[in-house]
Amino acid sequence: MRRVVVTGLGAITPLSVGIWRTWSRLLASECGIISVANQEPARRWKDLPSIVAGNVPSGRKEHGGWQASDWLQRGGERRMAKFSQYAIAATEMAFEDAGWRPQTQEDKEMTGVCLGSGIGNLDELYNTTLAFETSGCKKVSPLFVPQLLINLGAGHISMKYGLQGPNHAVTTACTTGAHAIGDASRFIAFGDADVMVAGGSESCMHPLAFAGFSRTRSLATQHNDDPSSSSRPFDRDRSGFVIAEGAGVVILEELEHAKARGANIYAEIRGYGCSGDAHHVTAPREDGYGAFLAMKRALKNAGIRPKDVDYINAHATSTPLGDAAENAAIKKLMLGDDGFEQSTHVNVSSTKGATGHLLGAAGAVEAIFSILAIKENSVPPTLNLHNLDDGFTCNYVPLVAQQRNVDVAVSNSFGFGGTNASLVFAKYD
Repeated sequence: MRRVVVTGLGAITPLSVGIWRTWSRLLASECGIISVANQEPARRWKDLPSIVAGNVPSGRKEHGGWQASDWLQRGGERRMAKFSQYAIAATEMAFEDAGWRPQTQEDKEMTGVCLGSGIGNLDELYNTTLAFETSGCKKVSPLFVPQLLINLGAGHISMKYGLQGPNHAVTTACTTGAHAIGDASRFIAFGDADVMVAGGSESCMHPLAFAGFSRTRSLATQHNDDPSSSSRPFDRDRSGFVIAEGAGVVILEELEHAKARGANIYAEIRGYGCSGDAHHVTAPREDGYGAFLAMKRALKNAGIRPKDVDYINAHATSTPLGDAAENAAIKKLMLGDDGFEQSTHVNVSSTKGATGHLLGAAGAVEAIFSILAIKENSVPPTLNLHNLDDGFTCNYVPLVAQQRNVDVAVSNSFGFGGTNASLVFAKYD
């Protein structure tokens, strides 16, 4: 089996447009969650139970903000859904970081893309539905279907860069980004590509999304007047997650290919594990058994023992049941059924306190944070963690980042429908 390494990173998050500004703000315990109460049209937002979100900041890219004209050619913004725009921009950053631009026909044939989204383009779906209802077929844009399809994020990347390797899209709710990276690593391991663009992208800052998630009782509703306090992973007072948007893209590369061109190697992707809860549409099993299976399989695939894991970037979205289930799974994996009292050495954090929950992009962005934890030997903090719940006995890196030697990191992602994935990254040796 061929070895796979990470050679490029690109990210758009509520903390910043750009990976290093995002990372520095994350380590500085800054938060990107804001109120959306004043967004237009205001009447759509005023009665929603949750009005906090992790919005990508607007502005010029040199200031860490987003404006489409910095990344897209004239007319591109009109043709592409925003999740595809974010995907294009994050890919450009990652290619630049990797120093990889396929030019020859052979290079283009051996470079592919595996990228997805959880929800995609809700804005266009909503607006077109209203237009069709009032004015019929003539008001439906010919761009409607191409903007709606989840695979068009990957498609636009393939077309922009001439990538003729695997062109693959994943949509597995909040596990999308992790599945995309794991699947892409296997395309390389099995020889279908030498280089893969992999990740997830999401932009569904629409009142309908807030209403839908509110009706499932998933969203944080108790801190609308204090947005930065709303996402509280592992905290006793956690009440739900915060919707966020953005994109994360990694460049994965076959090891010998990367070495031959002198690429900078951030880390090696050593393991990938998947599982299904087979339990409930929105809720995990209380004992976290599906999460446990995904982590166990990823470590088996990596050939790494649980005791050799230095850091776990938890999915932990700040929901009462979800955080508790994942916590139980982590302790079962790392310590066994009888070792819970020894769990204070297990380093676990959730970066969703700073970014909110990026849905289909979460797994990719959090994989990047795990990779940087290895590269920088820094464990990012869990914001708003003031009062640990009963049974939470690991080191959850409360409030401030910690310096740790991180040789192995696990990144977890779980989604509605009981879909789970874990990725294992390690220092390249």
